[in-house]
Amino acid sequence: MSKGKILVLAATGNVGAPLVAELLGKGEQVKAASRAASPSLPAGAEPARLDLSDPRSIDPALDGVDRIYAVSPAGYLDQLGLLGPVVEAAAPRKIKVVLQTAIGVDASDAIPFRQLELQLERSGTPFVILRPNWFSDNFATYWVRGVQAGEIRVPAGEGRTSFVDARDIAAAAASALVTNRHDGKAFALTGSKAYSYAEAAALLSKALGRTIRYNPVDDRTFIDETVAGGLSQGYAELLAAIFHPVAEGWVAATTDAVETLSGSKPRSLEESIGDVARRLQAA
Repeated sequence: MSKGKILVLAATGNVGAPLVAELLGKGEQVKAASRAASPSLPAGAEPARLDLSDPRSIDPALDGVDRIYAVSPAGYLDQLGLLGPVVEAAAPRKIKVVLQTAIGVDASDAIPFRQLELQLERSGTPFVILRPNWFSDNFATYWVRGVQAGEIRVPAGEGRTSFVDARDIAAAAASALVTNRHDGKAFALTGSKAYSYAEAAALLSKALGRTIRYNPVDDRTFIDETVAGGLSQGYAELLAAIFHPVAEGWVAATTDAVETLSGSKPRSLEESIGDVARRLQAA
């Protein structure tokens, strides 16, 4: 492949930060994009301002770039509106786009993430689509307040999830960016084993040295509590909706996609829980 720069969106995020490190370790030139003009970055990364709410910031960020890792920021519903202009700008330049969406979005073309995937697939530019399962890291981010209080309260029922570690997503994304072997394909990224939320709570209890309980709640309770925690009503309702496949057991399957892309087996939640616990203790 050519050796232009790789633009990493959300470069200081859960996936973006380890991805930037992975790419620098592979000797790639990295433009690390964020809304801030000069975020804290590893040595060797070039800061780039890219505010997805300001389309005028896209062209300068693409200068010298031949590959993009694209992800929608958490908390937003209009993924097509946010990232569609990036795809539009990349297409005439034939800039390769590695797009991160979410597992199961291919179930319906009405899903905004799927509409974004379709725009990319039809754009004519090289692409790889990554659809990760629920993150292991969510226990230290989305569910941090509940875990800190000793209780995980989500509408997952008894469903099991093959949680995937953000570092494994980053490793898969890095590999997709530095080779063209997987171009034109979509991958569902999972961990190596599925766990119920009760099992996740038990793992957290052991790692933290205190009791964490899982209390399945209904959608309305979850939405109200999530909004009280700072997320928007619309995004809380989206999270509740995408817990339905969890409760039904549809996200319990595992795939070999992480290993296919990165060459390494993905971590299980049990293998990730120590890092999650350290982040919780530092919060």
